[in-house]
Amino acid sequence: MAFAFEDLQVYQKALDFAVGVINQIEEMDTPRKHYRLIEQLEAACTSVALNISEGKGRFSKKEFKHFLYIARGSLYETVAMLQIFKKKRWLGEKAYQTLYLEAEEMNKMLSGLINSIKY
Repeated sequence: MAFAFEDLQVYQKALDFAVGVINQIEEMDTPRKHYRLIEQLEAACTSVALNISEGKGRFSKKEFKHFLYIARGSLYETVAMLQIFKKKRWLGEKAYQTLYLEAEEMNKMLSGLINSIKY
């Protein structure tokens, strides 16, 4: 692989997670007036992988760790948005549970990576 972040398992999971969320969004039947919420969910879920990759491209472990914290924050934001979508019944229980379990796994991976970085 050409870029160092591509070798990170958590990055690969973040990519798959973002695609899974976007796939669910494409299947949602929501009133058009809520397009801003949909865009927010898309931004949050893609931000996880984007921040992992951006942080890996920085010049120090400290900066990488900082971007991992941002990625984890975006993951938390995504989960909160998914909960809203579930409560609005725009997202079914099964789809929600699948995405939630993936998010839990990524949260553990991000926390482990953050804790492993010493500077």
